Amino acid sequence: MTEQPPSLFEMDDSSRPLADRLRPRTLAHVLGQDHLLAADAPIGRMVGAQRLVSMILWGPPGCGKTTIARLLAEQTNLAFEPLSATFSGVADLRKVFQAAQRRREIGQGTLLFVDEIHRFNRAQQDSFLPYVEDGTIVLVGATTENPSFELNGALLSRCQVFVLKRLDDVALHALINRAEDILGAPLPLDENARQALIAMADGDGRYLLNMIEQVQSLPAPVDPITLAAAVQKRAPLYDKAQEGHYNLISALHKSMRGSDPDAALYWLARMLDGGEDPLFIARRITRFATEDIGMADPNAVLQALAAWDVYERLGSPEGELAIGQAVLYLATAPKSIGVYRGFNKARAAAQRTGSLMPPAHILNAPTRLMKDLGYGKDYQYDPDTDTGFSGADYFPDAMPRETFYEPTTNGYERAISERLRHWAQLRTAGPQASIHNNNSITPETD
Repeated sequence: MTEQPPSLFEMDDSSRPLADRLRPRTLAHVLGQDHLLAADAPIGRMVGAQRLVSMILWGPPGCGKTTIARLLAEQTNLAFEPLSATFSGVADLRKVFQAAQRRREIGQGTLLFVDEIHRFNRAQQDSFLPYVEDGTIVLVGATTENPSFELNGALLSRCQVFVLKRLDDVALHALINRAEDILGAPLPLDENARQALIAMADGDGRYLLNMIEQVQSLPAPVDPITLAAAVQKRAPLYDKAQEGHYNLISALHKSMRGSDPDAALYWLARMLDGGEDPLFIARRITRFATEDIGMADPNAVLQALAAWDVYERLGSPEGELAIGQAVLYLATAPKSIGVYRGFNKARAAAQRTGSLMPPAHILNAPTRLMKDLGYGKDYQYDPDTDTGFSGADYFPDAMPRETFYEPTTNGYERAISERLRHWAQLRTAGPQASIHNNNSITPETD
């Protein structure tokens, strides 16, 4: 086993939670964050120079944000002032700022650690600004949410944002070893159960240590089935209203766009396991079918709509399989943004040209006055021509012809592309080239 890191406390109190007893005493003992804490890494260099800047530590639960903040204060000789944004308000902040100002007068710096800093509103966040700017405090904020969305720009401009990683399997293995050292005995787990315990922690070191406290007294040997019955798997890190929601739907969307059905199924499963509403996914994949596939496979949108309908009829979990089938269909279908691009071009042209009238020859003429005005005159009924194509111009008279839809050569659009090319040749040859005869029958209405 690896050597046990010294505790922050001189005496080992076995009544304290294991996660508290195993808090590292130095930054060198913090697991999984070497990209920030190593001697040549950004925070490591600051500590080496004994000069911290205000910072935001952004990372998932159980990755060491609070521990790092405490150690930063200890290793740079700053007074440590912890606050939780969940339980604190402006009055609490004011007391901390006043205490920090008094310390500053006698040459003592203050590190203010604010846990869940994203829970402070904009006005509360603004209250930090003058004290951060003049150096009264070194602010270290911890958040599990994307600072770009949750913190105001003024505060972000005065702080460096450092991204902490979820603990990987190597770090979690090392954490188990440390726990076994301090407990004085190996955990009663077989190798498969040991791997299962790590998987159940899902990168959260604190959660892993809490589970270890539950299994340490179980009779050996514990296999994965016994382990699953004894402890609860950590809920997936997924918030349907926050960044995880957008990250995973983006991953699903881009996996389908990249024609990777296996990755698409994985992200779909991640979203469903995290509690995402399957109807939200059904709506998004329907949009995907029209935006990223379009006419390359016109059946794609039908598959998405069918999955949506099936889920509404069956519900979970049976209906989720239909969404999975649609995801596979969309991921393996040919891709094209011809419809998406063409529609945007046409909309821009419509906004640019305003209220131009359609050409008279394609307007119905239900009254004599309208006939006298030329409505419907010389209209050619395309299905009754030799080629099924008259070559007439359907744009407004005052608007030159424009090309909006440019099909790709992917999937069904290859045939569409050839058909449009043929029609362009007929149009160039002139409308008379495809007229059948004067006895053709033209419907009186659209």
